[in-house]
Amino acid sequence: MGSHQSVLPYEGGKVGAATAVIKREHLRICPQEYTCCTSEMEDKLSQQSKLEFENLVEETSHFVRTTFVSRHKKFDEFFRELLENAERSLNDMFVRTYGMLYMQNSEVFQDLFTELKRYYTGGNVNLEEMLNDFWARLLERMFQLINPQYHFTEDYLECVSKYTDQLKPFGDVPRKLKVQVTRAFIAARTFVQGLTVGREVANRVSKVSPTPGCIRALMKMLYCPYCRGLPTVKPCNNYCLNVMKGCLANQADLDTEWNLFIDAMLLVAERLEGPFNIESVMDPIDVKISEAIMNMQENSMQVSAKVFQGCGQPKPAPALRSSRSVPENFNTRFRPYNPEERPTTAAGTSLDRLVTDIKEKLKLSKKFWSTLPYTICKDERVTAGSSNEEDCWNGHTKARYLPEIMNDGLTNQINNPEVDVDITRPDTFIRQQIMALRVMTNKLKNAYNGNDVNFQDTSDETSGSGSGSGCTDDICPTEFDFITTEAPPVDSDRREVDSSATQSSQSLLTLFMLCIILVLQKQWR
Repeated sequence: MGSHQSVLPYEGGKVGAATAVIKREHLRICPQEYTCCTSEMEDKLSQQSKLEFENLVEETSHFVRTTFVSRHKKFDEFFRELLENAERSLNDMFVRTYGMLYMQNSEVFQDLFTELKRYYTGGNVNLEEMLNDFWARLLERMFQLINPQYHFTEDYLECVSKYTDQLKPFGDVPRKLKVQVTRAFIAARTFVQGLTVGREVANRVSKVSPTPGCIRALMKMLYCPYCRGLPTVKPCNNYCLNVMKGCLANQADLDTEWNLFIDAMLLVAERLEGPFNIESVMDPIDVKISEAIMNMQENSMQVSAKVFQGCGQPKPAPALRSSRSVPENFNTRFRPYNPEERPTTAAGTSLDRLVTDIKEKLKLSKKFWSTLPYTICKDERVTAGSSNEEDCWNGHTKARYLPEIMNDGLTNQINNPEVDVDITRPDTFIRQQIMALRVMTNKLKNAYNGNDVNFQDTSDETSGSGSGSGCTDDICPTEFDFITTEAPPVDSDRREVDSSATQSSQSLLTLFMLCIILVLQKQWR
């Protein structure tokens, strides 16, 4: 041991290898008994513990984060492609059926799909008003086509549109389609927004910032065994649970609102599979609109007579415009595609398969935040396991861990024996995520009942009127950030943590081996 005296510190004014190894009162975290760690090593190991903890949380939350990232991407891709397919199908069919007459009036239909897309992407669109406007515009155009012998002023056409509800020129199609489209679009938009919020909350909460008290507890659990010359002894499972419950107390408080959010997502998912199925509404929308047009054609005489009675007799058109060829062309009957000619499902899947898959993954993510400590402490890289409760590190020595396991959440950590937790100061960041989930859950419940909800138009900061939003100025801006925030690559920063942790581990390994030899030599003597 004499050869080591030059590197050991002085104590009591004397150089003493044996004394230096046995007593280390300078340590602030580890037991001040047999040790080979210096204060500097303790500081470095504390930083190492912090990095490893952050990495563990990020790694353990990988599943729930990727679930929301991938399913949001798939659902969004499906929905947008569904709208594109429906618009393309309508255009193809109407060009074949009505030819130039349709092409001259195609902007009426293009505007319909533009507004539907804008609604889906968060635009400030009132679906009912927009659909009413579509049918009113269509009536104006068709009324001119079936009465080419007359000249209609803008004021006269405005009068015509006022008779839409009274005359029901398109039969019952507008009413039925309005109910189907509004419910389906409300559900789909709210659902994809829910996936966005879930994605952002999971991404943000999984990036933990441990408190000084947590870092001390992590250091004591993960690296004090090394300082005591017990490098192969892993922490006791229950000991790990108390440390993790203290370090992740605020995250556990997220669980109640997270579970309510997941339940609301599952309810809306059931609506999407059933009466609010957007696919069953959009696929045949071209057939339904053409059905309405045929109804107008068949009742054109009665409709025109009632309009003339209510709005007055229009003036005859100039001689050049009174051709009879237009109505004859327009009276072509609509012929829909055969089933085999219709487009395949969007994004290589169907809504039913997509929703079933999402539901399964959502169910697995319930209670995620409260079970996070248990998931981490089950990792064989971290603890000795629940079956090995005698030969494990209990924070002081190699023995059974006796204190009881704390309950979940911040308030239950008041008597945590391992982590100094200030239960009077909830984490503000976590509280913001809880509020975002609460607002989103309220919107999902509205959507489940078929009620419209308000979403900020990402292209217009000042927009935002609608029913059932329940927003307040200090809550909604936080949530609407989610709309414009792209999820970061899931593992990018985790690899950085891995890299820095690995380098730090390697640099400390040599020091550990030297100091463990010193401790063991003293114990053998």
